[in-house]
Amino acid sequence: MTSELTIVDLGLIAYAEAWELQKRVVAARKAGAIEDVLLFCEHPHVITLGRSGNRANLLAGENVLRQKGVEFFLTTRGGDITYHGPGQIVGYPILHLGAIRRDVVWYVRSLEEAMIRATSELGIQARRVEGKTGIWTGGVGAEEKLAAIGVHISRWVTSHGFAYNVATDLRYFELIVPCGIADRKATSLEKLLERNVPLSEVRLPLAQQVAEVFGLTLRAVQRQEEFESLPALA
Repeated sequence: MTSELTIVDLGLIAYAEAWELQKRVVAARKAGAIEDVLLFCEHPHVITLGRSGNRANLLAGENVLRQKGVEFFLTTRGGDITYHGPGQIVGYPILHLGAIRRDVVWYVRSLEEAMIRATSELGIQARRVEGKTGIWTGGVGAEEKLAAIGVHISRWVTSHGFAYNVATDLRYFELIVPCGIADRKATSLEKLLERNVPLSEVRLPLAQQVAEVFGLTLRAVQRQEEFESLPALA
């Protein structure tokens, strides 16, 4: 029997609030109280630094961040530094890899594969770049990053995930060295397609492809139906 992947769209939510919810969902998944979950959201302007990241890749001081209304968080995910903001789809898969495949590298490559397939459906050919996590567009040596990945895995349950630029204001990436790669820039689906792209046009292809690559069946719910009732962490 195929396991289910529950899709929950949180809308625009503060990074700290989303992280607290993630931790509750992870605890419930570890306990077997729920099936696999994919949380979708947007964040207000925020920069996050992964556990192996270099603080020097944050190019703006506290005053500049405050003036621009950008928060800063140290996180438990892998990867370096990245930006989240309106117009970007952030996906947090909470999956039990123990029931799928216990392979961290395969998991990251599978997230890339799901986004590459979804991007193709939307009319853009994206790809991997050797030695660089995420998905990329553009010519060799001049690649631009469309989506970033940074994950955490505990007892084979995943958290954190991916950030896919749809209508993102790319100027905010100038505050950082994105993912610690100084000679590459970020791009967005709107820039590539040269038209307005609503997030609703992108969420379903992403959800479908994530479910497919992990062999799961999609199920959509409203957050208030199942997730506000999750117990708070002690």
